[in-house]
Amino acid sequence: MLPASAPDQLAAAKGSGIVRPARRPAGWVAPGPQPRTPDREDVWPGPGEDLCYLAGDFRILQRVDGHRWSADDLVTAWYAIEQLRHAPPRRAVDLGCGIGTVLLFVAWAFAEARVTGVEAQDVSAGLARRSLAWNGVDDRCAVRFGDLRDPLTTEGLAGAELVTGTPPYLPKGTGIESSKVQCGPCRFEWRGGVEDYALAAARLLAEDAPFVGCAASRQRPRVEAAAVGAGLVLERYRDVVPREGKDPLFSVYVMRRPDAARAPEIEPPLVLRGRDGRFTAAFDDVRRAMGMPVER
Repeated sequence: MLPASAPDQLAAAKGSGIVRPARRPAGWVAPGPQPRTPDREDVWPGPGEDLCYLAGDFRILQRVDGHRWSADDLVTAWYAIEQLRHAPPRRAVDLGCGIGTVLLFVAWAFAEARVTGVEAQDVSAGLARRSLAWNGVDDRCAVRFGDLRDPLTTEGLAGAELVTGTPPYLPKGTGIESSKVQCGPCRFEWRGGVEDYALAAARLLAEDAPFVGCAASRQRPRVEAAAVGAGLVLERYRDVVPREGKDPLFSVYVMRRPDAARAPEIEPPLVLRGRDGRFTAAFDDVRRAMGMPVER
């Protein structure tokens, strides 16, 4: 394994992609586990790819012209981690893991957890696997290639103490799909929406475990119906507002089995930016909790 200080020099010599530099306040020390990057060329960005910081010193590979991680992933991962900080999960599953953003956040936060992602796009699954290897967590984390709606894809994963998922928001045919690599299925329901994610989660959840996901804020009735259809209870719900004064953009939610669910609660909105365009103190708290540098 390479020391944490060596990777960028090696990448410059080996790779043909982009290695994004760290942007950190002076004296800031990255929290959480350190990556254990192997001495392998394939874990570095190739043509059309970049390697970006994610949580602490963990990094993620992305296509420059494809699907990239976003606030939806960050807030969903944070919301999931907050549910279990008191009792870290030993096993977790991320449905429709894409390039592995939520999977990596969970692996960073819970350094002993075994985390499995399920992904049906081969480009995304490949990037996620290489990111797991770059961070040196592929001994406890993996990506299964397949459709989350197929029970065979998730066979053996039941009893998970956390299930996460960031379903696409748009039914097929309700908009113009991007021609960029990965982007169409990430935004449009090629392989199901929140209903299918809830059904898959219900097959996998341990008795008192949460399923944490996100949806477009206008889809709350659909999320409620999805929980009922999967035999789960919508326990918590929180809108996320992109900028003070704007309508909510998306929402995060928690579902559990009826016997384990707490009293339903709608939490105050999380506002990401103030009217001045700067991150709010509340969102800074989220970013700080997720191993990101915050400068005030």
